[in-house]
Amino acid sequence: MTKTNAVRALDRAGVAYELRAYAIDESDLSAERAAAKLAMPPETVFKTLITRGDRTGPVLACIPAGTELDLKALGDASGNKRVEMVPLREVLDLTGYMRGAVTPLAVKKPYPLFVDETVVLWPVVGISAGQRGLELLLAPADLIRVTGATLANIAR
Repeated sequence: MTKTNAVRALDRAGVAYELRAYAIDESDLSAERAAAKLAMPPETVFKTLITRGDRTGPVLACIPAGTELDLKALGDASGNKRVEMVPLREVLDLTGYMRGAVTPLAVKKPYPLFVDETVVLWPVVGISAGQRGLELLLAPADLIRVTGATLANIAR
């Protein structure tokens, strides 16, 4: 399997993980589809979204598959009055990853990261490995430690 920048970041940090490949469907790159392909409960597969706050600029958010990002809650957690989703055409330039492969690891620039607080309910969670059809499974504590994430109630 391909060693992505996200995988290399975990290797450098000495984090244990499992790398799993799955067949992608270009018409449905959702985290829900990834969870189904990986035979994992959707609440254990986290999607990474990029937003822009009116005070902080870009902010990353990881929320479970099957949920929506609560922009107001993310704004409160990140110190922004208003937060909005970044247009799709800007995702690659800001993160270095294409839609369907955005991961909170090895992002182009160190943006603040907020992970939904439910992440700690699971022994292992999945996040994109930075390439479509490639998932990283790791302990939530390792994800939080390596990324410097803040836990917040940001999914609904």
